Amino acid sequence: MRGDPRIEIGRIARAHGIRGEVVIITHDPASDVLDDLRQIWVNGVLRTITGARGTHRGWLIQLEGVLTRNDAEALRGQSVEVDRDQLALEDDDVLLDDLVGCKVQLADGTAWGEVVSVDSGAMQDTLVIHYGDRERLLPLVDEFVTRIDLEAGVITVAPPEGLPDSPRTDLA
Repeated sequence: MRGDPRIEIGRIARAHGIRGEVVIITHDPASDVLDDLRQIWVNGVLRTITGARGTHRGWLIQLEGVLTRNDAEALRGQSVEVDRDQLALEDDDVLLDDLVGCKVQLADGTAWGEVVSVDSGAMQDTLVIHYGDRERLLPLVDEFVTRIDLEAGVITVAPPEGLPDSPRTDLA
C-alpha cells in the first residue's frame, strides 16, 4: 500500500432539491463505491450517509445533518474521500493515487523520471513524469506501461519513439 489512508473519489457538484441532498460526481463514472458506504469524508470532515442512489448524472446523497438546500449548497465543490480499506480492490488493481511518487524506468533499468501526477482524461489517463528539467506525458496504457511494482515504487515503461517532452515551467 502506498499513498494516503483516504482516497479522493470525486467532488460535490451541487445541491439537489430542497431537502439537503447533494450530487456527487465521481472521478470514475462507472464506480459504484457510494452504493455500499455509510460514511465518507467531505473536505476532510467525516460525514454519515443516510441515503444514496446512483443516477446517470451522478450520485444523489443525503448526509446526516445536511437538511436544507442552503446546507447542501455550502458543500458545493468540496472533495469527497473514502477510507482506502473501504474500496473493494482485486489483487492486481492499482489506484492512480498510488502511482504518484513512483520512479519510472525503461526495461533495461535506465532512469526515466518520477511520476508527479496522473491526469485523468476523457479517453485515457496520462502519467505526468518529471526527469530533471523535462516533463514527459505518457499515456497510461499497457502498451507503454509494461510493469508496475508498487512495493518497490517502480514503474517500467516502453515509451513510443518520438514521444515529445517539454521544459518544466515550475523551475523558473
